[in-house]
Amino acid sequence: MTQDTGEGSGGFSEQERAAMRQRAAELRKEAERGRGNKAATAELDVLAKIEEMEPADRAVAERIHAIVAAHAPELSPKLWYGQPAYARKGRVVCFFRSGQVDKERYSSLGFTTEARLDDEGGLWPTAYAVTELGERAEQTIAELVRKAVS
Repeated sequence: MTQDTGEGSGGFSEQERAAMRQRAAELRKEAERGRGNKAATAELDVLAKIEEMEPADRAVAERIHAIVAAHAPELSPKLWYGQPAYARKGRVVCFFRSGQVDKERYSSLGFTTEARLDDEGGLWPTAYAVTELGERAEQTIAELVRKAVS
């Protein structure tokens, strides 16, 4: 029996396996925390993860964190697959994914099925490429976040 390396064989890549290991560790950590000041500790985890990022991603992640906090204060920061995410009642609504982690040329801002972004036309984006945030991009993110929790 051969071991699947994930390279071209339909298995998971090393980055995907690492993300799954990180998510499993996050779930263990959440379970160990139990009740108490879980939200404050989760936010510290997110801020620490943002601090570890490369400068360009860090700047974007910090702005997204501030925008979410200002426009959707009911969302709680938490780590999700090792990246900053924002959840309502424990379920992730939106997340930031560093492009540096995935060795991609851009980072992503994504929304899960928990986000209320549905468009009556039957087609709407759920992820956005992000390389930097200008005023227009920040306004768009604020609108998306407000709509996601509406």
